[in-house]
Amino acid sequence: MSASATAADLEQSIVYVIDDDPSVRAALEDLLSSVGLEARSFGSAAEFQRAEHPDTPSCLVLDVRMPGVSGLDFQQDLMRKGEPRPIVFITAHGDVEMCARAMKAGAVDFLMKPFRDQDLLDAIQAALQKDQARRRETATADEVRRRYQGLNAGERDVLALVVAGRLNKQIAADLGLSEITVKVRRGQLMRKMGASSLADLVKMAAHLAEVE
Repeated sequence: MSASATAADLEQSIVYVIDDDPSVRAALEDLLSSVGLEARSFGSAAEFQRAEHPDTPSCLVLDVRMPGVSGLDFQQDLMRKGEPRPIVFITAHGDVEMCARAMKAGAVDFLMKPFRDQDLLDAIQAALQKDQARRRETATADEVRRRYQGLNAGERDVLALVVAGRLNKQIAADLGLSEITVKVRRGQLMRKMGASSLADLVKMAAHLAEVE
C-alpha cells in the first residue's frame, strides 16, 4: 500500500490482527492507523471468535504460532465453517512446509518477522481487495437469484433453453409452444432478469448454476 493508498481506497475495511505478543499487536495497530486503516487486535484465535464482527470487508493478519489453536489450524477451521476471510500470515518461526501449507489453503501472503512495513501493507491491501471482490460477487449472485425467483415456470423453461443456445423456433418445438409465445416469454424474462443481451443472460445463468 503506497502512501496515497489509504482507507479512502478501501472504505469501511477492518484489519483483524491476531498475535499473542502485545507489543506486536500495538506496533501493527499503529502502522495500520498511520495509513488510515481500522485495526482490531486479539491475543488468540479463541478471543477473535468470541468477538462480534461487522459485516464489512476485512482480512486477518495472523501469527502462525500461538497458544491454543495455531494460525494454520485456525485457517483450516475458517475454511470448514465456510468463512473465506483472506489471511496474511506473519511468523518468526516459519519454514517452507508451513508456508506451502498456508498458501495452498488460500493465504494471501506469508511473511517472516522481521518484515518490511511496506511488504505487510501491500499484502493487506491485496487481502482487502480480494475480500471486497468476493463480497461484490456474492452480492451479484444474490441479486440474480432474487430476480430468478420472480420468473414464472414458463419463463424459467425458456431461460434454460435460451442459455443452452436454442433458437426461438427450436424452443417453441421443444416446449410445444408457438414461436410468438416464446418471443413474449423471452422478452419478459429478459426484462425481469435485467439482462440487456444474451451474453448478460448467460452470465446470470452461470451464477445460478454455481449455487445449485
